[in-house]
Amino acid sequence: MLDVKPTSLPGVLLLVPRRFGDARGWFTETWNAQRMAEAGLDLAFVQDNHSYSAEAGTLRGLHFQKPPRAQDKLVRCTRGAIFDVAVDARRGSPTYGQWTGAELTAENGHQLLVPKGFLHGFVTLVADTEVQYKCTDVYAPDCDGAVLWNSCGIDWPLPVASPVLSDKDRAAQSFADFVTPFETGQA
Repeated sequence: MLDVKPTSLPGVLLLVPRRFGDARGWFTETWNAQRMAEAGLDLAFVQDNHSYSAEAGTLRGLHFQKPPRAQDKLVRCTRGAIFDVAVDARRGSPTYGQWTGAELTAENGHQLLVPKGFLHGFVTLVADTEVQYKCTDVYAPDCDGAVLWNSCGIDWPLPVASPVLSDKDRAAQSFADFVTPFETGQA
């Protein structure tokens, strides 16, 4: 069983898999191609990624991979908690530049589907957080890009005064300077 909830941005979905519990703990199905296709999500994932962040307030993003290697991502938190964000970067979209976010935790098991054409990022809300996500294309360094985390008006729930950033994320271009490679309706 799977509950698919729309967000404020068309195409960005919150997936809530059902958990089955007993005295031993719980079991959940995080991906099933047949069930997802029945829910209208016919995606072929080809790469799984796993990140660990030691400190609360570690911010990763806002990242994208441009065509022809654009990626859909299905993100979940398997330890700790994150605030996960998608920003519409599709030229011509009525929601261009708008963002949506969701708290994903190991406890709630929620997943965020971030389609091609959206910037993606997250901030860890607690220390020792692990995030896993599936991608519909492999990592392609020549198509990799980033937009500055604080240039899109996102209301980040930062648990610290200043986020922990990578050099890449610190040096990213602002959204105002970003020339999007994405178009509305582009696959």
